[in-house]
Amino acid sequence: MLTLTANAAQAIRDLTAATPEPAQSGIRISSQGEGSSSLTLTLATAPEPADEVVETEGARVYLDPVAATVLEDKSLDAGADDQGSVSFLVTEQSA
Repeated sequence: MLTLTANAAQAIRDLTAATPEPAQSGIRISSQGEGSSSLTLTLATAPEPADEVVETEGARVYLDPVAATVLEDKSLDAGADDQGSVSFLVTEQSA
């Protein structure tokens, strides 16, 4: 299952704090369609019915079935640039 670093959890909490439903909001990672290797990340107010939910330290990530499979052995990290823009990075889970 996808894991979140402390940096990613904090970034997700920061992003969802300003949403209308912060208690249920998270980020959603979804595929671009069947057979596509591209994933997109968007803010979501709730999971879709088939989504897998990953919750760490109050941060929620909703994964569609394709994304859940692609990311099952990965870790999500986050960082910010000098302007404060957040970027997410998928890495291999450390042993």
